[in-house]
Amino acid sequence: MPRMPSPTKSATPSGAVAHFSCEVKVQFLEEHSELPEGPFAFAYTVTIRNTGEVAAQLVARHWIITNAEGKQEEVRGLAVVGRQPLLKPGEQFEYTSATRIDTPHGQMRGTYFCMTEDAWPFEAEVPEFQLVYPGLLQ
Repeated sequence: MPRMPSPTKSATPSGAVAHFSCEVKVQFLEEHSELPEGPFAFAYTVTIRNTGEVAAQLVARHWIITNAEGKQEEVRGLAVVGRQPLLKPGEQFEYTSATRIDTPHGQMRGTYFCMTEDAWPFEAEVPEFQLVYPGLLQ
């Protein structure tokens, strides 16, 4: 299910707004899960749009993955799927990655660390999204 765009915006020294909005779609990966006990695998597709007024580049990511028992795992690193896209205003970038959790449901949220072309840093929030094994709903 799509998520609402993130509200984070940052003004550069010139007064221009730097902003990326992020939407996520999740898919359960039965073929990579170990049913019925787990772990449970999920693909997530993120669409990142430059909704600001200046070109900017995604540099790094930080994810917080939480299972149903509250156990958290943090993932940090440069780039997303090996890319650091430079997006002009109105452009978007989409990628798919995956994660596994040891409970049938959990959630993820994250932050992208970004930089404008004139080296002004800002963050783009990825709102929390749910990871739910479909068999849990039946």
